Amino acid sequence: MHSLTDDYLARLRFNPEQAATLRAIGEYRGKQELFYRQAPEVLAGLLEVARIESSESSNRLEGVNVPADRIRRLVVHQAQPRNRSEQEVAGYRDALALIHESGRDMAFTPNVLLQLHGMLYRYMPNPGGRWKPTDNDIVEHRPDGTSRVRFRPVAAHLTPLAMDQLSANYAAATQKHDLDSLIVVPLAILDFLCIHPFADGNGRMSRLLTLMLLYHFNYEVGRYISIERVYEETKEGY
Repeated sequence: MHSLTDDYLARLRFNPEQAATLRAIGEYRGKQELFYRQAPEVLAGLLEVARIESSESSNRLEGVNVPADRIRRLVVHQAQPRNRSEQEVAGYRDALALIHESGRDMAFTPNVLLQLHGMLYRYMPNPGGRWKPTDNDIVEHRPDGTSRVRFRPVAAHLTPLAMDQLSANYAAATQKHDLDSLIVVPLAILDFLCIHPFADGNGRMSRLLTLMLLYHFNYEVGRYISIERVYEETKEGY
């Protein structure tokens, strides 16, 4: 969880192909406003589809499956959830809507993350908005019944301090280093996942935070194209 430290950032190097890709994406960011002015009716349709696909795919990546007709009712018509799976989709729907509305102004701070996690779990029996109370090792369960620890995140008692440090590192990286935002954002998300600060919902939170941080740098593609659907379609690589 040291990806945003001065020492690590100073050692980052990119080959010509990687640098060209970053430049190309930056150029498309500059064309956003022109597209918004020229095709508002197209964007309205894309916005609705993206909201549905994002709520569906981000939860399906976690094994949460809801029929397509219910997804639409939950997301578009704000239907009340009828079971646990629908509660998870409805929470994601609300958190996603908040980020689309206010993501540009939502600071990457522990308090904001706790509030966002609370919204993600607002319909669940066990409330969110709290750091993990116990350690949460990432365990691989093999077909033969054996298991092994694949990754050991930050210990529960160290999580509040680690999240404070991550927030400070992100603020410093965006202010002090001449780095492309498409480098800073995934490094912040990587460190978030290495900390794994919540008992549940870390994957969904990471995808919501990716969208929020992209808004910080004026990348609005996630409003009209479901990034979560792209993750799902390439989930092995993701």
